[in-house]
Amino acid sequence: MKKIIVTGGNGFIGSNLVNYLVKKKYYVINIDKNKYSKGSYLLKNIKIRNYKFHNLDIKNKDILKIFIKYKPEVIFNLAAETHVDRSIDSPKEFIDSNILGTFNILEQMRNYKKRNKKKLRLVHVSTDEVYGDLKKNEKSNESSPYKPSSPYSASKASADHLIKAYVRTYKLDAVISNCCNNYGPGQFPEKLIPTLIFNIINNRPLPIYGRGLNSREWIHVNDHCKGLLKISKKGKTGESYNIGSGTNINNLNLTKILLKIVKKSKTKIGKNVKIKFVKDRPGHDLNYALNIKKIRTKLKWKPEIKFKDGIKETFNWYYDNYNFFNTFSKNKFFKRLGLKL
Repeated sequence: MKKIIVTGGNGFIGSNLVNYLVKKKYYVINIDKNKYSKGSYLLKNIKIRNYKFHNLDIKNKDILKIFIKYKPEVIFNLAAETHVDRSIDSPKEFIDSNILGTFNILEQMRNYKKRNKKKLRLVHVSTDEVYGDLKKNEKSNESSPYKPSSPYSASKASADHLIKAYVRTYKLDAVISNCCNNYGPGQFPEKLIPTLIFNIINNRPLPIYGRGLNSREWIHVNDHCKGLLKISKKGKTGESYNIGSGTNINNLNLTKILLKIVKKSKTKIGKNVKIKFVKDRPGHDLNYALNIKKIRTKLKWKPEIKFKDGIKETFNWYYDNYNFFNTFSKNKFFKRLGLKL
């Protein structure tokens, strides 16, 4: 059985990736420091026989011991601070985790390479936000310049550059994925879609930044996970691959689509569930969009889940798994962030 490490495996994308890999008959080693909760809601029923959890920060040098013990073939690095609003309030956390954490993984891969002849590949999960704000109808490809706008995207951009330098200088085997906005089961309630769903269920206003015109490309997390596995198998060392859906929706229209789906589900919508425009985030990028021709043609991957089908499934999951929201501190995840200047 092939062994794979997933760092940040208790996070939203990480948990979905771990479940996907276990179902594909891989032995998965999950490394997570459990910052947000005591464990992953999505992994509570996982089969133990081909899964192991290690409570460890990716900045810890003991990661090398895990490499030596399990001799994995691939490391998927998803351990990262991810919420832009929190990066505005607490940028140091993002520098520590996203840059120094990635640096430590690279260093321990280098140490492992000196001790073992066994090949070890890193798949680093980055973001479309490294490309920065785009004009209408413009799309970023893998050769587009990096123009990060927030401490979050700057820290992710720094990690991408560091990885490419280690590939060239130390001949490490690493590839980078730059993905658009994910949605789906188990996403933390600080993000837009789970926040909207929580507020709909609890008869609360729906907060939308600015005038709701900020546009994002949305992909279902299951499509993302399939793309990551494809990159791990077929991706060329030192290359980056955009993972996107081609579905761009601004925040206002996304909210309206979600409300229509809820109404069709015959879920009662309370009188307080109304769109409420709130103060915008500092430096808020207006548009992100990806050109995914490279991964389509070179790796033969394409998204499969249509947004309206995926968002309907996502709402139903949160409705049926409402206890998921109770695993988080309401003060921590529902308090407005990103307004400190």
